[in-house]
Amino acid sequence: MKKLQLVLLVFAVSCIACKNENNKRPSYGTSADSKTKVEKSALWTKATSLFKVLPEIAENVENPSSEAKIALGKKLYFEKALSKDHTQSCNTCHNIDTYGVDNKSFSEGNNGSLGGRNSPTTFNAALHFAQFWDGREPDVESQAGGPILNPVEMEMASEADVIARLSSMKEYPSMFQAAFPDAKEAISYDHLKKAIGAFERTLLTPSKWDNYIKGDETALDKAEKEGLESFIEAGCVTCHTGPLLGGHMYQKFGLFGNYWDQTKSTKIDEGRFETTQEEADKYFFKVPSLRNIEMTYPYFHDGSISDLEQAVRIMAKLQSNKELTDAQVESIVVFLKTLTGEKPTI
Repeated sequence: MKKLQLVLLVFAVSCIACKNENNKRPSYGTSADSKTKVEKSALWTKATSLFKVLPEIAENVENPSSEAKIALGKKLYFEKALSKDHTQSCNTCHNIDTYGVDNKSFSEGNNGSLGGRNSPTTFNAALHFAQFWDGREPDVESQAGGPILNPVEMEMASEADVIARLSSMKEYPSMFQAAFPDAKEAISYDHLKKAIGAFERTLLTPSKWDNYIKGDETALDKAEKEGLESFIEAGCVTCHTGPLLGGHMYQKFGLFGNYWDQTKSTKIDEGRFETTQEEADKYFFKVPSLRNIEMTYPYFHDGSISDLEQAVRIMAKLQSNKELTDAQVESIVVFLKTLTGEKPTI
């Protein structure tokens, strides 16, 4: 009898231990993570297959960043001594206060003459696959040196003149030395470009859109989500995808008609053809990012359209061969405004 009682006691203890062990095991079918995944909407799932979160940093392994380099680049970005008559800086056409643009169709240069294309924003530009509307430079470092020597822009005569001017200014020799401590000649045109590039790589503007893509579906309201659906259904995602919603490819402007018939452009710009002289590149331009599009008017390579709703309507017609209703256009614009981020603190 005592033996039977002992066996029953051991069995009961084993059952209790087994029950406790089972309580410790994760319930894979009902965990919070699994439940969250199940409850994600079809729209969010589709969106994350098309778009990505804006990176926190825009690195260039060939131009490692440092506080001293960024500080030098920031000073050079606002430096009017980089123009012939001390009238222009990078910030003149790419104003930090107005989302990296000047909101003009064409920007005025040192002598008052106008550039041939609309000045694109420097915000998030470091993440583009190429620079300028025709993609003629690979990165922001290469781009930074162009306008300074351009006769229609900042009008400096030569790289040597630029370096001579900076060398004569009290603060720059020590700032260049701090930014490039291992260089034999710290003040150089190449270092100028690298410093400005390092600063521009800090000009990133995440928005509530990024919170949505990260998984917070409450970051967008009902109207904004409907706008996202309209944006996808209208075919905008043929070109405007990825973390920048653009900035990663070239496309012909006017797949279903002449762009100038819609924009009423006074000059017919042949796009990349003017740089490459390849017939296949006629009317091809870099697809712009839609980040901060609400704030970076006027639109297109020639700044021919100032109204965002009109720009959306034109793009749908020329690129997707679709006539959007007023409601569709308004809905898409509601979504586009979610891409307006916080300006970097400078």
